[in-house]
Amino acid sequence: MALSPNFHSRRRTDIDPARVPPGQYVTSGFPVLSAGPTPKTPPADWTFTVRGAVDRPRTWTWDEFRNLPSETITVDIHCVTKWSKLDTSWTGVPLETLLGRTRTQAHHVLAFSDGGYTTNMPLADISDGRAWLVYAYDGAPLAPEHGGPVRLLVPHLYFWKSAKWVRGLELRNQDEPGFWERYGYHNYGDPWREQRYTGD
Repeated sequence: MALSPNFHSRRRTDIDPARVPPGQYVTSGFPVLSAGPTPKTPPADWTFTVRGAVDRPRTWTWDEFRNLPSETITVDIHCVTKWSKLDTSWTGVPLETLLGRTRTQAHHVLAFSDGGYTTNMPLADISDGRAWLVYAYDGAPLAPEHGGPVRLLVPHLYFWKSAKWVRGLELRNQDEPGFWERYGYHNYGDPWREQRYTGD
C-alpha cells in the first residue's frame, strides 16, 4: 500500500482515547493510500452494478444513483497502516437503499472497483445502516485520490474495506478473499480487535 509522498501530518493528543482502536494514532491529515494508479472515471461514465447470487442484476447510472435518497454522516475512520481520522463527514446513499429490492440467499459480498481492486466482507456488514456509497467528502465532490467519484464507506472495519472507485457488489454464497486479503491482510478487519493480518 503506497503513501502519497506529499503527505504531512501531526499526531493529535487532544482526543478521547476511547475513540481510538488499539495501536492507532490520530491524524488531522488525510493520507492517500493506493495499490496502483488512480483511476479517473468521469461521473457521466460511472455505473454501479449489483450482481451475483441475486434474483436479478441491477445497474444504476450516475444520474439514477444521484437521484436516490442520500444522507450526510459523520464517522471515525481507521486505516490498517495505524492512522485514524476522527469526525470525517461524508455524503452518500445508504447501501440498503440499493439492496432493498434485491432478493438473495447470499451471506457474503465482494466489492469491485475500477483498476481491478476487490475486497470482501459479510453481507451483514454493509446492511442495517452500516455502509454507504459516498460521493462527497466534507461538503465537496469526492476527489479521485480519495476514491471519487464514488467509494464504499464501511467505517466499522479497517479502511481498506471501504473500496475506492467502487463500481459494484457481487453477492456470493461463499466468501472470496479480495485483493489485500489474498496478500495476507485479515479476512474481516476489525480495528478494535487489531485484525490487520492473517492470524491476528
